[in-house]
Amino acid sequence: MLKKLFQSFRFPLRRIPPARRTPEILSSRQHSLQRNAISRNAVNVVQRLQQAGYEAYVVGGCVRDLLLDLDPKDYDVATSATPEQVRAEFRNARVIGRRFKLVHVHFGREIIEVATFRANHPEEDDEEEASHLAARNESGRILRDNVYGTLDDDAQRRDFTINALYYDPTSERILDHTHGVHDIRNRLIRLIGDPEQRYQEDPVRMLRAVRFAAKLDFEIERHSAEPIAELADLLDGIPSARLFDETLKLFLGGKAERTFELLLEYDLFAPLFPASAAALERNPEYAGTLIRNALANTDLRIQQGKPVTPAFLFAALLWPALPARVLELQDRGMPPIPAMQEAAHDIIWEQCQRTAIPKRFTIPMREIWDMQERLPRRQGRRADQLLENPRFRAGYDFLLLRESAGEKTGGLGDWWTDYQEASDSDRRSMIRNLSGKDDAAPRKRRRSGGRRRRGADAPAE
Repeated sequence: MLKKLFQSFRFPLRRIPPARRTPEILSSRQHSLQRNAISRNAVNVVQRLQQAGYEAYVVGGCVRDLLLDLDPKDYDVATSATPEQVRAEFRNARVIGRRFKLVHVHFGREIIEVATFRANHPEEDDEEEASHLAARNESGRILRDNVYGTLDDDAQRRDFTINALYYDPTSERILDHTHGVHDIRNRLIRLIGDPEQRYQEDPVRMLRAVRFAAKLDFEIERHSAEPIAELADLLDGIPSARLFDETLKLFLGGKAERTFELLLEYDLFAPLFPASAAALERNPEYAGTLIRNALANTDLRIQQGKPVTPAFLFAALLWPALPARVLELQDRGMPPIPAMQEAAHDIIWEQCQRTAIPKRFTIPMREIWDMQERLPRRQGRRADQLLENPRFRAGYDFLLLRESAGEKTGGLGDWWTDYQEASDSDRRSMIRNLSGKDDAAPRKRRRSGGRRRRGADAPAE
């Protein structure tokens, strides 16, 4: 009781409320955003909340993208209504999240994400009372963020100025509290507030800065870029499942090659891929060429509307770390194929501690790597059996990727290219013409009882 009394005396002296900021208001004549370009469902959510007496705006990346003539992938709404009040307005809505409570309003396949205006966290003396609403860890990372506030509070709590733009489809005005429109025009990624503190609150913001810079072809503003390399190790404290999701966003957005260069520039690649970063230091020409070629191919496939699989992407990002690990095991006396299998297992396991790659991707990764050991063994019926393997195409593409980085395979990629296009008779001729020194696996010996022992070229379990 006495503690609270003394705190009440200190309040006016210790904490001065921040000055309210008057946003820059851009009328429909001052910006290029057209209401009919916005999702009808997002407009309906905003207008329904406004009719119920709440403030509501379309906000964030969708506003930014529309100002840049890009197609938003989704639409977010910010409102003064609490999640429970939003839920009461929409029968097709549900409240999600604990760290950051949101409402998803469902319209068939489209989901409009609605967030309540957020405010800054309480001062230290108030944290005990508000711990159920907000929490940080020792390094300052936000663990829970459900302190609600005003529109101005919400704008200051957002990460980048270009993501703090609020569009009212009723009046067709944009409210800009942080000069985000100015930064869009100058193609700058700028953090709102003190960069070091904002990165400590959520270290993933460093990755987001890189992702937006690559996606939009923007530069990271100097003060926002300055602390990144020093704070990169904070990513070690981020849950591996979240880092996996962020890694997919980094490399599957159509700007993977540029993203990779920025990750290297800001020392953010090593916290995500420690083994591959070490391989880049040991052999920058080979490892760098292979990774860049893989990422350029990923970007091209996305541009062409072709599917891309995270399994192939992660297989390429981690492959440069594999040869040194295999040689290390062979130096200890382990045969080549078991050394390859154990090294692959160890590297994938270690990577999963950083980015929690699901089994649906780690299994095909292992199979793609396994194909690299099997593709040289073409004698007899093995070549035809490999062609029928569901992982052949990925393994063949990976072989060509290795060759593009300078690996010497004795023309193996060309041989498999010709073999796929050859007639049956030409294929038989190609098999006969293989040298007796071809890297074929030894013949399988028969066990007593007539059963054949499984060879090293059998499919991975």
